[in-house]
Amino acid sequence: MTDVSVNGAVRPPKLATRPAPVSLAKKPPAADAVERLAPVVPLHPGAPAAAPAAVGPRKKRRALKAGRALRKAVTGEHARTAGRLAVRHTLYITGGTRVVARRAWSARTAARYERMTAAAEAAGLHEQAKEWEERGRAFRAARHQRRMDLLTAPQKIAKSAVAGAATGGGVLLALGGALAWSTGSWADVLTPTIGLIEGIRWAADFIAMVWGPATTAAPWLTVAGLWAVGRHAQTAPTWAMPAAQRAVGTDAGAPITPSIVVTALRDLGIAPLRTSIKRMGDAGAQMLGPIVIAGCGVEVDVTLPSGVSTDEVQKRRKKLAENLSRHEHEVFITIPPAARTVRLWIADSGALDEPIGPSPLVTDPDTGADYKTGRAPWGQDLRGDAAAISLFQRHLLITGLSNQGKTASLRALALWLALDPTVEFRLADLKGIGDWGMFDGLATVLIEGPTDEHVIEATEMVEGLVAEMERRMLAPKGTVFPPLVGIVDEAQVAFMCPAIGKDKRPYGGTKANSRYFNAVRKIHNQGRAVSVTLWQGTQDPTNDNLPKLVREGAHIRASLVLGTESQGRMALGDKAVDGGAAPHLLRQGLDKGTVVVAGDGIKVPAGQSSITVRTHYLDDAAANEIAERAKASRGDVTTATSTADDTPVDHLADIAAVLGDADRMRTDEVRQRLAERNPREYRDWAAADLSRVLDDAGAPAHKSHGVMVVARARVRDAIAARDENPTESN
Repeated sequence: MTDVSVNGAVRPPKLATRPAPVSLAKKPPAADAVERLAPVVPLHPGAPAAAPAAVGPRKKRRALKAGRALRKAVTGEHARTAGRLAVRHTLYITGGTRVVARRAWSARTAARYERMTAAAEAAGLHEQAKEWEERGRAFRAARHQRRMDLLTAPQKIAKSAVAGAATGGGVLLALGGALAWSTGSWADVLTPTIGLIEGIRWAADFIAMVWGPATTAAPWLTVAGLWAVGRHAQTAPTWAMPAAQRAVGTDAGAPITPSIVVTALRDLGIAPLRTSIKRMGDAGAQMLGPIVIAGCGVEVDVTLPSGVSTDEVQKRRKKLAENLSRHEHEVFITIPPAARTVRLWIADSGALDEPIGPSPLVTDPDTGADYKTGRAPWGQDLRGDAAAISLFQRHLLITGLSNQGKTASLRALALWLALDPTVEFRLADLKGIGDWGMFDGLATVLIEGPTDEHVIEATEMVEGLVAEMERRMLAPKGTVFPPLVGIVDEAQVAFMCPAIGKDKRPYGGTKANSRYFNAVRKIHNQGRAVSVTLWQGTQDPTNDNLPKLVREGAHIRASLVLGTESQGRMALGDKAVDGGAAPHLLRQGLDKGTVVVAGDGIKVPAGQSSITVRTHYLDDAAANEIAERAKASRGDVTTATSTADDTPVDHLADIAAVLGDADRMRTDEVRQRLAERNPREYRDWAAADLSRVLDDAGAPAHKSHGVMVVARARVRDAIAARDENPTESN
């Protein structure tokens, strides 16, 4: 068919479009829906169309989400709480079974007697060991007799049964006869016998009735009993306990018992110790000696099993204290004479944080001193007993970190000894801030100051002690000399002094030509024989500021808190530290005045090499009062003071010295270093005082990066200008 256009042209006929072939196979509805909703358009001509999106990723996301939810449910706090609950109560049952079995074994065998015998022998209590051995022998003999009696028991039981039956039958018939006589009926003769038979039948019926429930409930009652025993013995681990008990601890501050001590040792992390405790029939109780009250705590000796050294336990002091629900400073470990034994002193919780009482020097104004026979009331030991120290012909060394009570502890001993009017003091305080000012009028020599000039005078004072010692040694044999005590506080300043004398010998240092070192060594060697002794106080002991010969020359060595174990060994010696002395474990700032003492002169527990003392604190007011009492008993004493204090201070030279090699330094730091260099002169300096000196010298401070600083070049130029024109500077 042709179409005719408007202008008469004939248009070609339209081509008919062939319909798309229809597939007889039906498409899945889901796939058809996907094609209608999301048609796939190829990005490049001729590229095949992508397959319809599958629903697999959606299912995968759902599975991941479900897995996360399941993991959260399993690992959540509620699940962990439920898990701990299940583990805790399960271990209560198993632990209770173990405890009951152990008790039964101990009751039925001689294990208890063997355990106590071994413990007594380990503690050296041989009489008790013999007594327990005799008890064990008696127990075995009685057990053997009981077993032998079992062999003849059937015959005895049969005879007893026949005799009992005959006797019982006769009694029943007699009762029946009496009943028949009273009633007049001979049938009542058997009434008691019939009653007994009826009673037996009722008992059998009752037993048959309760037997079923009893047999059903018996296992559950047994489990409940074992659970109760395990819960009482706390057989579950700490991590399985409720949150409150895990945080605070079930035995926090509780009295120390053998089970607590053994558990604490078992959990130290020492494998041979843990294995040995598990193998012991008494769960480790045989290791312990008696737990005795000792002051504000308890003390117990622990005999370690073979393969465990005392050093291993000492190194785990902190963990042992935590296992005992104590702080580290509340547990002390020492080594008694017995082999393979450690002695534990465990303080009551918080007891060591309480202050001790005042010194008898304060509470008793009539307290006196005797250099030869008396003992200075220094403080209290950990047991709470008074710690008194003899100073008779003993050199003394006390060390410790700065501001921990070293000077106060040393001064307390000197104030007690000052009450003996026969004792002469010569004293050098190389800190120079007035801590020993009350000895003005008590000591014949009093040097106070930290400068090189003060060290020179202190050295000459110690050399004067040497000269007096040598003079006394030339006296006739048997001459009695009055005690002469030299005291050098902050002795490290003397050892580290760089000053050199006119003879080219250094005042400080540790070499053989050091004047201070040689004087101290000579006094340590021979001074004691003629009652010339030397006390020294020093900070942070090292080989540079406290030579070995000086350390080992002291009869009494005491140390406050130190930073490291190596410093503790220098202060007290290897023997004391190996024996349990641990000044490096004291708490800085919290254990002020607590000293660890080694050497003679103080009562140390038998077998120990050191003792810890909490010293009495004497403030300045109390120290001045005691000093006045001492002065009243002595009369007038002329004190020679330092001539270095009369020398004019060169402020500009001191500023240059504290600047050192620094190009510039903040003004407040300069004032701080000046105060450390010469506390007497610069302790009260304000910023205005420093500015005045610098302005007058022509080296004013200036701002650098927003802070006021002092320039080294300006100070040196000012010193050079002053030296060139000394008249103008004056």
